[in-house]
Amino acid sequence: MGKVVAIVAVRMGSSRLPGKVLRIVAGKPLLGHLLDRLALARRLDGIVVATSIRAENDAIARYCAGRGVACFRGDEDDVLGRMVGALESQGATVGVEVFGDCPLIDPAIVDHFVDEFAQAGGTLDFVGNDLTTTWPPGMEVEVFAVTALADAARRCRDPAIREHGTLHIRQNPALYHLRNIEAPAEFSRPDIELEVDTAEDLAVIEQVLIHFANWPAVGLADLIAFMERHPDVAAANRNVPRRWKEFRSDG
Repeated sequence: MGKVVAIVAVRMGSSRLPGKVLRIVAGKPLLGHLLDRLALARRLDGIVVATSIRAENDAIARYCAGRGVACFRGDEDDVLGRMVGALESQGATVGVEVFGDCPLIDPAIVDHFVDEFAQAGGTLDFVGNDLTTTWPPGMEVEVFAVTALADAARRCRDPAIREHGTLHIRQNPALYHLRNIEAPAEFSRPDIELEVDTAEDLAVIEQVLIHFANWPAVGLADLIAFMERHPDVAAANRNVPRRWKEFRSDG
């Protein structure tokens, strides 16, 4: 299968919560929590952070350098092109995208999806869980052939599509072989929001990270159990409008 590299595309210029990626929560930046969890995934050969060349993102590059994590810088808005450049800079043949607003990502899900992609024996271009929504938002993982992503970058000319990374692949099942992995019953909780997009999300994730501060490898089952024990926390960001919904269907 070749070299498997996780990619995290982040920038400081988030419109709804600027600078969220380096917000300090439970003693470290949100990006740090995400990188710590990715480091626990057994099926990754490397990690690269893909940010933009704008000066405001120098802080992200400095943070990555301090951690010894690869950082690639490219166009602010052309996320698709930036991702291709980042993965090719690491010699990756398989990319694993975990979104920068998912600091609680479960490394076991990452490993499971990489295994599913590998077992397909080259018959799939993309394996993910965001074609339909069955997992808790914040647990999105995409595994794809870098050749497919590069092909999408060559074909796609629409800046609005390129801004969303793998979207051209996801919207073209006639061109690419796709597989969406549905959540098993115990994880089928699309009502539990575990992403960080707004101030309401940040308040929720802060409570979770503080509670599990001494358990960095906490899994999704325990996160769901925590939310069930604290329904007030789970409800705090349930009605936040989500921009990704226009690109996805309900499970």
